[in-house]
Amino acid sequence: MESGLQSFFTLIIVVQFTIGNLSNGFVVLINCIDWVSKRKLSSVDQILSTLALSRIGVIWEILVSWFICLRCSCSIVDEEEIKITTFIWVIFNHFSLWLATILSIFYLLKIASFSRPIFLYLKWRVKKVILMILLGNLVFLFLNLIQINTHIEDWKCGRERNLTWNSTLSDSATLSQLIIFNMTMFSLTPFILALISFLLLIFSLWKHLQKMQLNSKGHRDPSTGAHINALKIVISFLLLYTSYFLSLLMSYVSQMPQSDLVHALCLAIGLIYPSSHSLILILGNSKLRQASLLVLRQLKCGTKDETFTTP
Repeated sequence: MESGLQSFFTLIIVVQFTIGNLSNGFVVLINCIDWVSKRKLSSVDQILSTLALSRIGVIWEILVSWFICLRCSCSIVDEEEIKITTFIWVIFNHFSLWLATILSIFYLLKIASFSRPIFLYLKWRVKKVILMILLGNLVFLFLNLIQINTHIEDWKCGRERNLTWNSTLSDSATLSQLIIFNMTMFSLTPFILALISFLLLIFSLWKHLQKMQLNSKGHRDPSTGAHINALKIVISFLLLYTSYFLSLLMSYVSQMPQSDLVHALCLAIGLIYPSSHSLILILGNSKLRQASLLVLRQLKCGTKDETFTTP
């Protein structure tokens, strides 16, 4: 890759890395302060905090992947280094996706109003439902790691048999494609669950608005506002994760597996999801939004004070 393009993508990745760490770190910090002061944390705050931590892991792993790409070709990276970085990436990516899906399901069960017995049963046991999903997704993670470990071991055996440059280069590209394809397949289940939650929230909002019209009431009651706020969060997650999902697919279907330009573009697109969605979560959560406004006001006042005291 030309030095100009390399510097451009490095700048984009570093900027997104900074924004992502600040936004996700802010979520964790505010919830930790709240937990220390009140000695308890609500279910949604627990989900938001663990989601933010997992996204910080994803962001750091993407940055590390970028600097590994700048340092050397994948074909001469140590096998153990590949295994460790891949496992870390898979684990953080797994929890980042599943926790966002769990947040979507939580909003659905807490806000939507359906009279079906199965929905009411799940709604009354929302904490147990969330816990069961958390435990169940560990099975997916375990299977994913086993399959990826098998791919890496097969790649190591093939590399030991044939050490020529072209074959090693081809095997490394094949390994990358297998890992990305594997992650893509394991991402489908939580993505579909989040999509179903979004569609059910839309249907619930439509039913609620119809009921409001029949009762000749305004549309902006608390329930309507809660529906709309939840829909904004879920649809932003779906759109941003789709961009992340497409960046993985772009890596998989690319006919230039060793192209640094394609790799850099995929990493830059992939960083949009963990960096930007947390900003939307902050704006959609009243406690986090108020805390962010307070911080901005204090920064603004501090800037003014410095201006006035400057001789």
